[in-house]
Amino acid sequence: MKIPFKYTLRNILTRRLTTALTITGISLVVFVFAAVLMMAYGLQKTLVDTGSDDNVIFLRKAATAEITSIIMQDQFNIIQTLPGIAKDENGKPLISHEAVVIINLPYIQTGGFANLTVRGLAPEGIRLRPHVQLTEGRMFSWGSREIIAGNSIHKRFEGAKLGDKVKFGGDQWTIVGIFDAGGSGFDSELWGDVDQLTQAFSRQGASSSLLARLENTGNFDRFREDFGKDQRLQTLEVKREKKFYEEQSEDMAMFIRILGIAVTLIFSAGAMIGAMITMYAAVSNRTVEIGTLRALGFKRRSVLAAFLVESLSLALVGGSIGLFLASFLRFFRVSMMNFGSFSELAFSFHLSVEIVIGSILFSLIMGIVGGFLPSVRASRLNIVNSLRSS
Repeated sequence: MKIPFKYTLRNILTRRLTTALTITGISLVVFVFAAVLMMAYGLQKTLVDTGSDDNVIFLRKAATAEITSIIMQDQFNIIQTLPGIAKDENGKPLISHEAVVIINLPYIQTGGFANLTVRGLAPEGIRLRPHVQLTEGRMFSWGSREIIAGNSIHKRFEGAKLGDKVKFGGDQWTIVGIFDAGGSGFDSELWGDVDQLTQAFSRQGASSSLLARLENTGNFDRFREDFGKDQRLQTLEVKREKKFYEEQSEDMAMFIRILGIAVTLIFSAGAMIGAMITMYAAVSNRTVEIGTLRALGFKRRSVLAAFLVESLSLALVGGSIGLFLASFLRFFRVSMMNFGSFSELAFSFHLSVEIVIGSILFSLIMGIVGGFLPSVRASRLNIVNSLRSS
């Protein structure tokens, strides 16, 4: 014979203070747990969205980022002639040789400095990124010391407003436009003419990476195989652009998860102890009730199940509240240094179905751990001794 759920619900509502404290503790832990996962997922999503399925990127082998890669002019000339590279309406290969450097700019609010990525592009680089749109000002003029700033940089850094001048590479560069990259990693970059940038940093004849579009993106594996057979290009490798940025996010996302979950586990220990204390108190205050239930014919496993369901109910409510509060983090944007590029990256928290399921399961685990021992104690109470305690 099973104990009705309304009995469990009545007992939860009777102990309002201890119930509220237990739910609050669990909700705070789940909030932190979900926030950490949302941060890591937001970082990954931002970088993955930076790449395009239609583009491929060429880098030096073993380079972990564009900043550590170098491609010489003769290699660029060879790649331009490879079969499989798409061409524009004039028959020119859709390939952009790009240079990436790091500069420092101060934050508007704190005044501290951060590393920022400056990307030099060829005209084809703009065409290969159609999702990037100017929102203010104009495109930089080719052959001039002009740059355009990503939306995130424009909002958070001093000297990054329209018309401001930024000093790097021994010269002043004028910001003539602001662009929106749809929340991708490009929003945290400054863009300019690749020839002007390589000249300013004395890197003529070399690029950090090459971005190209294939005639048929479905033939990427065949293209990569043929590319690898060319002895002149043995120091280089080719990847899908989206895959490259996905790999860029892995180490940083893993670091966030490990650090955040370690902190969450410490907090969860406190929440589980709180739940355990609450359930032990419930057992002590309801000894006569438990004895009466047993005398009426309810079995030990029914009593154990009733108290365990009570603990799980508290955990589920607490977990749902914590997850609900964490969902509002989607409206916030944060920034941190990307370990892959050594530069600042702004991104938003993102919630996924996996995070929702994981957070609820985590709260239920806390409920099981916190309520199991008190539930066992309740089920093992002696009927006669329980009734005499009145």
